[in-house]
Amino acid sequence: MKSLSLLVLMVVGITASAQTLSSAEQELFDLIMSYRKSLNLPTIPLSKSLTHVAQVHARDLALNSPTGGSCNLHSWSDKGPWTSCCYTDDHAKAECVWNKPSELTSYAGYGYEIAFWSSGGASAKQALEWWKGSPGHHTCIINKGIWKQPWKAIGICIFEDYALVWFGHEKE
Repeated sequence: MKSLSLLVLMVVGITASAQTLSSAEQELFDLIMSYRKSLNLPTIPLSKSLTHVAQVHARDLALNSPTGGSCNLHSWSDKGPWTSCCYTDDHAKAECVWNKPSELTSYAGYGYEIAFWSSGGASAKQALEWWKGSPGHHTCIINKGIWKQPWKAIGICIFEDYALVWFGHEKE
């Protein structure tokens, strides 16, 4: 019964907050857009759907800890109204993550996530600096390599120790 109550509180809290960004989330959005602008890249429109997915996932990570063993930060628990998956470094279950926007919202395309964790609480500046220093995450932010197709939507969440950004090729 406790897990059902927690799930209801989690979903209600997410629904209520899905319309706006917190000040930390707005800072992360602004920092990413400023960084992209410094590289002559376009601004990415904020997506309510992708922000909702980011919020749901951040809370799942914080409350249900689906990581561990070979499961990394892109993993989803079996404790919510979504398909669970253990996302591994070999990307064998990538579609499980890519499908989350259409599974949880009316978003009409795949979503691609970058995730950051800090035991002292995630901050916008700390997350962006870490992503800029990680070749795979950095290329995602700046549309290089396998991520060269321009992003048409972005979702942001910072919750407790987690900062998540979701990118999509479809407009909201």
